[in-house]
Amino acid sequence: MEQPTFGLVTGASAGIGAAFARELATRGHPLVLTARRADRLEALAAELRAKHGIDIHCIPCDLADPAAPQSLCEEIARRGIAVDMLVNNAGYGVTGSFLSRPWQTHAQFIQVMMTAPAELCHRLLHGMRERGHGRIINVASLAGLLPAPAGHTLYAASKAYLIKFSQALALENRRHAINVCALCPGFTYSEFHDVNGTRPHMQHLSKRMWMSAEAVARDGLAAVERGDVVRVCGGLNRAIKRLFDALPDRLALHLINDRGKHSQVKG
Repeated sequence: MEQPTFGLVTGASAGIGAAFARELATRGHPLVLTARRADRLEALAAELRAKHGIDIHCIPCDLADPAAPQSLCEEIARRGIAVDMLVNNAGYGVTGSFLSRPWQTHAQFIQVMMTAPAELCHRLLHGMRERGHGRIINVASLAGLLPAPAGHTLYAASKAYLIKFSQALALENRRHAINVCALCPGFTYSEFHDVNGTRPHMQHLSKRMWMSAEAVARDGLAAVERGDVVRVCGGLNRAIKRLFDALPDRLALHLINDRGKHSQVKG
């Protein structure tokens, strides 16, 4: 009997992760959902099972724990699940300057934003290659394609890492029928700014700057199916990227730092 294939979504309890879960569910894709908040995972799973009748497994874990990616993959294997769609979405922001936070805060951030996505790819790619099919979406950000402002010191760096990582991974795995896409949203309606305390600074931004989490998820799934390696969500965000690409480095850094005093691009 052929082993069922599932989509694994990290950070699935809210925001873009929950939107990916809902979008995959509408397509009849069985799911493994993971995040720290078990109650919210179970509530989402109950909603999607009732609406779409799909098989959903909830496996709570905290990807800040270095042992979590291995434990998560071992539990998936124990349940007899094969993953053919991986959405590395879990993430957050750390406010303040680099030296204003203890190293342990940064170490946990690097674990969640960089190490865990890479390890999950490494552990799950073997099965995708054996089955001859796979899709990986690494949720990066427009921030990873622009000069980095002062403050939130590692955020843009972590997203730039995901973009470069995705590019290399896509080239290595294309001949195995595995598509890899770095998805780069801009400002997205989610809990991101509430969690890091920057919501009051977001109120001055034009509504044209924002996209819904649902629109981002739909765009991401369409992009990975097309074989896009890097996808910037939204025409305005693509125009912003083109503008900064054309500017001299010194001017681009000045402009982004001035904007960064008030806001942070979120993907």
